[in-house]
Amino acid sequence: MTDPADLLFVNGDVLTVDAEFSVAQAVAVREGRILAVGETAEIEALAGPHTRVIDLAGRTLLPGINDSHLHAAAWGLTRPPFALAVGHPVVRSIADIAESVRQAAATTPAGEWITGLGWDLGYLAECLADPGRRPHRRDLDAVSPDHPVGLTDFSGHMLWVNSKALEIAGITRDTSPPPGGVIDVDAAGEPTGLLREGAMSLVQRHLPPATVELRKQAIRSAVAALHAEGITSYTEPGLGPGGVEILGGGLSTESLEAYVELARAGELDARVRVLLLPAPMGGSAADVTAGLRDLAAIPSDVDPELLAVIGVKIFADGVPPNETAWMHEAYGAAGGHGSLCVHGADAALQQAELTEMVRIAHAAGYQVGVHATGDRTIDAVTDAFIAASRAHPRQDARHYLIHADFTAEETLAKLAEHGYSVNMQPAIKWTIADLMDEVVGKERSDYQWPVRSAAEAGLAVCASSDAPITEPNWRQGVAAMLLRESRATGRPSGPEQCVDLATAIRAYTINAARQDFAETWKGSIEVGKVADLCVLGGDLRAIDPHDIPTLPIDLTVLGGEIVFDRQTAVRNVAGGGA
Repeated sequence: MTDPADLLFVNGDVLTVDAEFSVAQAVAVREGRILAVGETAEIEALAGPHTRVIDLAGRTLLPGINDSHLHAAAWGLTRPPFALAVGHPVVRSIADIAESVRQAAATTPAGEWITGLGWDLGYLAECLADPGRRPHRRDLDAVSPDHPVGLTDFSGHMLWVNSKALEIAGITRDTSPPPGGVIDVDAAGEPTGLLREGAMSLVQRHLPPATVELRKQAIRSAVAALHAEGITSYTEPGLGPGGVEILGGGLSTESLEAYVELARAGELDARVRVLLLPAPMGGSAADVTAGLRDLAAIPSDVDPELLAVIGVKIFADGVPPNETAWMHEAYGAAGGHGSLCVHGADAALQQAELTEMVRIAHAAGYQVGVHATGDRTIDAVTDAFIAASRAHPRQDARHYLIHADFTAEETLAKLAEHGYSVNMQPAIKWTIADLMDEVVGKERSDYQWPVRSAAEAGLAVCASSDAPITEPNWRQGVAAMLLRESRATGRPSGPEQCVDLATAIRAYTINAARQDFAETWKGSIEVGKVADLCVLGGDLRAIDPHDIPTLPIDLTVLGGEIVFDRQTAVRNVAGGGA
């Protein structure tokens, strides 16, 4: 007999996510790897006197979830205790947010910043009652006249500040925003306290940067929260000098330094893949070259199965409705939204600069992930991928589009032909479906994030949360892929793009592992792969898709070690334990 297993899972519904999407009953684990997969009786025979046996009792066992686009460092820094939670359902009104700020001001040293993230116009009671009502600096001035306040919306593309913050940033009625930015003003021309896109940087540059030590604390906090979601792997999609003014600086080089220190100390309890961010939004090829030159390599003593830099992120355009997307045809301008339709010489220059940015990153040996939403941008990026590969031939580069909102079917086919892919965010679709009907029209909105078309074209589609843009509840993403329904109204939004459960689960497991160049050792429950596992509190295949988002996570296993146990967590909460 071989050495006994350390850990057994029996009597379950084991979704292996192998090539056939086979279903088994039981799994054996030894020394952090999958020892065997099969029927309960044969797996039980691998038990020894010290083997721990977990009876799944019909519950679903999955590979550990891989959230392939998740800003964990920034998410950690924008959650309590590091910042206020001002998203739904914690708050439901502007008054609720003001009360949270008032309480924070009472305990925050004089003059220090109060920050938070998550507010959403679609859930603020005052905005629902009066469609013209918007958050205003006066709402915050009333409760925090002396502390500067900066509250980022759920999308990360609007900042709500008080008068003290405007004063510190020197923003007045005469201030011109940076390119692509908007400073909202009232009828008298005075700033209201809402800053959009590039204008947010006017305030964010005055926020005290988080230390590496604070970032380490935030990452530890984030990883613990991700374990409670069944997540064992994730991609940090952009860390470097280009992230200094994004999400409060959470994407800056110091966050990468924090990851390295955690990994070297044996304190990183997740498998993290990093895209470098050498250039900011609106950056140039020269920025990419300079940024890559200044970024240090991961030290050789860091376990590459835990932390590795594998790619470069580039911004090509914005995200509708809050940014400007580069489209072939203009879309409507609801609430100040609009599209960028670039033609002639300007279009040629923009295409050339983007192509050179991609070429530089590709030639340096990196996978390239490009933030691209508009259909014209997506076509331009796809052509840039192909051009870079022809100029510097390299097998299996696995470049991909980030977001890929409006990818045409012919472009999906071209991506598949060259081995490229897409990384989409189904929970964002669920969140903004009704708004997008207004912004781009129902036909375009229904097609937005065409997951089924991408899968049928042969792409290894990845799905992700983009936290802190949405919460890292992958079950919500799966439900959104199965149902294509709107959060606000529940109405279908492009039901022809619905997919089956196997496609949705692959997008959070084996396809994400492929994006990581790691499908040979993680992403499915197969002999020899790492024992990264997720146990659900029910039968995923039997449950109504509408109930999937609330299906609890019972256990999370990383490398054969249980890193989250819901029963223990419940006992600690009930008993007041740590």
